Amino acid sequence: MKEEEITFEKLPKAVAYLIKEITELRSLVESEKKIVPKQRKPIDINTASKLILKSKNTIYEYVRKGRIPCYKAGRKLYFYEDELLDWIGSYKKKTHGELMEEIHSEMTSKRARFQRR
Repeated sequence: MKEEEITFEKLPKAVAYLIKEITELRSLVESEKKIVPKQRKPIDINTASKLILKSKNTIYEYVRKGRIPCYKAGRKLYFYEDELLDWIGSYKKKTHGELMEEIHSEMTSKRARFQRR
């Protein structure tokens, strides 16, 4: 619809036009969502080593101890990049503020339990 002044008489037509446009946009967005599914590709130990900045020997040790997510097909180890990045993120060191908040919430819950007795 062109830019024109909308009067009270033209309002139903303008609303119908907007509803039609929104419906078309929604269908476009939903069709894009269907295309998005990303195929996860496994990576080998050399690529994993470069990704997490650890030597291959260290990775083999982590695998043996069950500390790192991996898959074994025959004699080869495979990893998924997203799983390795999540694994690295799980070892995040807490900031001073996060530690203080954790201590405060722990003390508050203990105080509440003690007062109920």
